[in-house]
Amino acid sequence: MTESLAASIATLQEMIQDARIVAGFTGAGISTESGVPDFRSPNSPWMRNKPIPFEHFVQSAQARREAWRRKFVMDDLYHEAQPSQGHLGIASLVASGRMPAVITQNIDGLHQASGLSEEQVIELHGNGTYAKCLSCGRRHEINWVRRHFEASGEPPECINCGGILKSATISFGQAMPEEPMRRAQKLVASCDLCLVVGSSLVVYPAAAFPAFAKGNGAQLVIVNREPTPLDEMADLVIHAEIGAVLSAFVS
Repeated sequence: MTESLAASIATLQEMIQDARIVAGFTGAGISTESGVPDFRSPNSPWMRNKPIPFEHFVQSAQARREAWRRKFVMDDLYHEAQPSQGHLGIASLVASGRMPAVITQNIDGLHQASGLSEEQVIELHGNGTYAKCLSCGRRHEINWVRRHFEASGEPPECINCGGILKSATISFGQAMPEEPMRRAQKLVASCDLCLVVGSSLVVYPAAAFPAFAKGNGAQLVIVNREPTPLDEMADLVIHAEIGAVLSAFVS
């Protein structure tokens, strides 16, 4: 570890120690260190298995078949992924009481796998580890969906109402989930430190939350390997491997 990185981590530790409420905000970078591919890296497998737009999914049975096929291809690429040092660092901050919850753009469930409860993870883009009925909202486990799909070649219908089942993620063209958006807004409005980890901060409306926190008087810290559009307004920017930074907080 370089002296400059060690000094930045020490500064971050002091900022967190002095903060009353820390709002965590995570993006794909925290999970790439677990082996989960992101959308924007060159040759990303997501570019070969792009999510089907919501409108097409709802209107076309063929689109639904293709959407599930692509999803299971992607699931197989990272089904053995485990929480990274970044996830464990966030979990430790939540356990300390300084961070009430973490807002995440990720859909991989690794924050929950790190020990956080459902209430401690605010998922802006949903969760790909289970499916939900678009009509009644009933949850269906993804392994059950896959067994049915691979046996019949057709996606199953909701066992409760016969409605369309979809991975519990937010697809392109689908409305953002109201309750997570409300919870995220409440958290960033109350925090005095917003800690952004592994987000490029280019996907909106999610990326608006750190900017709102800063505009509301909170300090803003960005930990990311690459520069982001909000670096200039941040109080501290650390361009480094996320695990190398957040491992300092793992208890």
